[in-house]
Amino acid sequence: MTAEQIERLIAEGIPGATVRVQGDDGRHFQALVVADAFTGLSQVKQHQLVYGALGHLMQEAIHALSLRTLTPTEWESVRSH
Repeated sequence: MTAEQIERLIAEGIPGATVRVQGDDGRHFQALVVADAFTGLSQVKQHQLVYGALGHLMQEAIHALSLRTLTPTEWESVRSH
């Protein structure tokens, strides 16, 4: 599994999302996901959306995924500081 494959799967599962994934050992990854779909959801629900996009891979191909999920408004706030 590559970071690019994970990015593609998340982007397909959460339309309109901006996704950046890093990881170089094929099993441990860090992801930043910015999506309108996260608006009004708790962080737990946001993460569940990402896990849902990855499906069975979370139990098989991906050993660890560190997630940072933000709405576009939150992302703009973070970027401006």
